[in-house]
Amino acid sequence: MHTARLCLRLAEGEMKYCLMKLCRVLCFMLTSPLHLMEITGLYGVYRRLFPLLAYNITFSYNDKMHKTKRELFRNVCKFANTDGSLRLLEIGCGSGANFKFYPDGCTVICTDHNPHFHRYLRRSMAANTHLTYGDFVVVSGEDMKEVGDESVDVVVCTLVLCSVRSVQRVLQEVRRIVRPGGAFYFLEHVVSEPSTWTYFFQHVLEPLWYYLGDGCMVTRATWKDLEAAGFSEIHLKHIDAPEVTPMIRPHIMGYCIK
Repeated sequence: MHTARLCLRLAEGEMKYCLMKLCRVLCFMLTSPLHLMEITGLYGVYRRLFPLLAYNITFSYNDKMHKTKRELFRNVCKFANTDGSLRLLEIGCGSGANFKFYPDGCTVICTDHNPHFHRYLRRSMAANTHLTYGDFVVVSGEDMKEVGDESVDVVVCTLVLCSVRSVQRVLQEVRRIVRPGGAFYFLEHVVSEPSTWTYFFQHVLEPLWYYLGDGCMVTRATWKDLEAAGFSEIHLKHIDAPEVTPMIRPHIMGYCIK
């Protein structure tokens, strides 16, 4: 009897997997015009519009994740220098959604691969006068050669590792630019457990989500990259983000020490 139930579960799991693959192919076919737009360069028009969409979404996400972000950044000050100064670099700063959570007097250096975020970034800077701001550097997270070796105390990356081309290369850059004993803070949505329907829909709808989210991938197990990156310490936990879209509800949060 037990063997029969096990075989039935395996058969159901195999059917679900095949259905998921089929639905993903259909979704990919439906998004082929968007793929063609990316190849021909027409998708660049959407990349100019995306910062406006992200800026408006930021307010809703911050409201839902306020307590989580407060908890995440509560001990950033412990990585300040003996004179109290703290240099913080944010990868993929977007419109500055994290500024209000950073400690007073912190110097923030902003990087993003999309230059069209600048106008919205200035609004957040004007609203968060408790911080000092460095340059806005237009670079990808995989290649930040404009930023010097061991030049910052803290690096922050939230909802960014889902859309970079290589998580491993980004983490290599983080380890290069943060000083010894400094920290890397992260908050990222990740793939769900394979047994869940969230996992099913993440894989089915990812081709569409990729274009709507400007390269966002919802099936990454980013915690594995963090664990393999070579940090001396890692403080990581899995959470379910409250009230956000089920597709991106599974999150990881925490910090690593170099």
